Amino acid sequence: MIEEPKTLTIRAPQRRPSAAQIAAFQNVPTGFVVDAMFGAGSLATQIVPIPGQDVQVAGPALTVDNRPSDILALLCALKYIQEGDIVVNGFAGFQGCAAAGDRVSGMMKNCGAVGFVTDGPMRDLDGIRAVGLPSWCTGLNPGSPYSTGPGRVGLPVPIGGQSVETGDMIVADKDGVVVVPFDMLDHIIGRLDAVAALEHDMDAQVAEGLCVPDAIEEMLQDADKVAHVT
Repeated sequence: MIEEPKTLTIRAPQRRPSAAQIAAFQNVPTGFVVDAMFGAGSLATQIVPIPGQDVQVAGPALTVDNRPSDILALLCALKYIQEGDIVVNGFAGFQGCAAAGDRVSGMMKNCGAVGFVTDGPMRDLDGIRAVGLPSWCTGLNPGSPYSTGPGRVGLPVPIGGQSVETGDMIVADKDGVVVVPFDMLDHIIGRLDAVAALEHDMDAQVAEGLCVPDAIEEMLQDADKVAHVT
């Protein structure tokens, strides 16, 4: 016989990026962050900004793990939000009802959250826009969730093909959502300037008329890499 789980399992946040680490990711495009991580870190493409939203946010993750169609853990997570957090709300990818609406969004913002990410839909679009909490989800669904549990707060959560832990850095913009593991923060911050310099240099070359990058031209002339057939 399977033992009934506790209604909630909670781990209070135990680690958090420094103010300087958080500042280093402000206004950095998600594409730059992914490039600095050599292509890793992005959540699945189904997780997108709410319609009409065009903002960039970056902050520490507070993780929430719910059963499909349930948000008890999310409601209890309100107690643990710190100023500047991004709530990462696992919904087990369930699409049959909303994972949050305008009232929950308003409470998260009141508690200090600067963003919300979920692998489920949201509801009350006009109200969410009025609240002003930047949010990323899988779409819209007017259905209401339950709040019976069980659920977990502050423990690792699988979402969008990644495993996110509380204290990881979340960077989100109109292109999507990226997670930077806590232990990699300084390493990735150290690479961001180099990535930005490469991007700006390529932008300038394209604006000046670049057709084929030099590296591709060189490869096409390398007989060891390219076979020309007739």
